[in-house]
Amino acid sequence: SPAQKLVFNRVNGKRPQVLPQHVSAPEECYTSAHEENVRFVYEAWQQVEQQLDDSQRGENVCGPVQYVEKTPNPGLKNFVPIDLEEWWAQQFLAKIENCS
Repeated sequence: SPAQKLVFNRVNGKRPQVLPQHVSAPEECYTSAHEENVRFVYEAWQQVEQQLDDSQRGENVCGPVQYVEKTPNPGLKNFVPIDLEEWWAQQFLAKIENCS
């Protein structure tokens, strides 16, 4: 079975309190517009995934269609897409470790 992924959700849509960092590492700043864009894309993608699952189970005839390459590019044979959730989790844990 695949390894479980760490998922970080905000409580009541609020940001957790951030403790002051003692390490002088460059900090990434996210504007409210950036967070709104990320939230929009995330929610839209969740809807697409749900509709795709429904259409694969035959519950919804119209919906998104998953594209499958008919003749795959041999140069991409060993391509492995990045798991962004896992990457963010690693960044989060590294930041915690650097602060302690």
